[in-house]
Amino acid sequence: MTTTAGTVVRGRRSLAARITARLGGGAVRVFLVVVGLVWLTPAVGLLLSSLRDKSDIAASGWWQVLAHPGQLTTASYRSLFGNEHVMHSLLTTALITVPATVLVIVIGALAGYAFAWLDFPGRDWWFLLVVGLLVVPVQIALIPVAKLFNTLGIFETTVGVVLFHTAFGLPFAVFLLRNFFAEIPRELLEAARLDGAGELRLFTRVVLPLGGPAIASLGIFQFLWVWNDMLVALIFADSGNPPITVALQQQVRQFGDNVDVLASGAFLSMVVPLAVFFAFQRQFVSGVMAGAVK
Repeated sequence: MTTTAGTVVRGRRSLAARITARLGGGAVRVFLVVVGLVWLTPAVGLLLSSLRDKSDIAASGWWQVLAHPGQLTTASYRSLFGNEHVMHSLLTTALITVPATVLVIVIGALAGYAFAWLDFPGRDWWFLLVVGLLVVPVQIALIPVAKLFNTLGIFETTVGVVLFHTAFGLPFAVFLLRNFFAEIPRELLEAARLDGAGELRLFTRVVLPLGGPAIASLGIFQFLWVWNDMLVALIFADSGNPPITVALQQQVRQFGDNVDVLASGAFLSMVVPLAVFFAFQRQFVSGVMAGAVK
């Protein structure tokens, strides 16, 4: 509050506020480190399991390797790289994930720019329809889309899986990128138009560079979703040429004691999306925080 002399007297802080102020710095950092270590524990356990012999895996938990480092071996990875079915499934997964991610980014960016800065009849209503599609679960579309793909002759093909992931990734992509592009100052776009830039040049030279963080965030979301998907792949992918998630499931069904290949294969399939995330984590954080502060 303010006194008659014009001096400002700060109100007395609560006990909770004082405790937070004193402990917030160090305590929060320690807590976040602990949470991070707990979050990484399953990944570390999977890594150590993949470096043990299957007899050791069956006999004791992965933490025993910390006391007996002699158990570490690369035999499981040699078995994995010699398993043509699993290794070919990694290539199939990449052939599904990369096109599904690129298509969602390209189409989503074009549609997001159109919804943000182009005037056309029913623009707001079409955008509301796109937003409404966000709440449509994948499960209710499996049977109708399967019938459609069977009619078109793309059921149990890589193309069909890519199209399914692209279709269900577009509503979120359009919603995210439209909201991000709408925050670009109108004066900047008008200045580019005065310099003679058309809509295509404006989109590629101005909007896309400024939308880099949001596009990177979208790419990470889409890549992780498609790479880790099993439900869609189990239904629409070719059972003779499946992605890695289905291939590992088939290994469980066919070889119940094939734990060494399963552990190394699961870790290898997890490393790729983790590498993508950490490679673009700075852009991801920028994209998530975009618009949070003015």
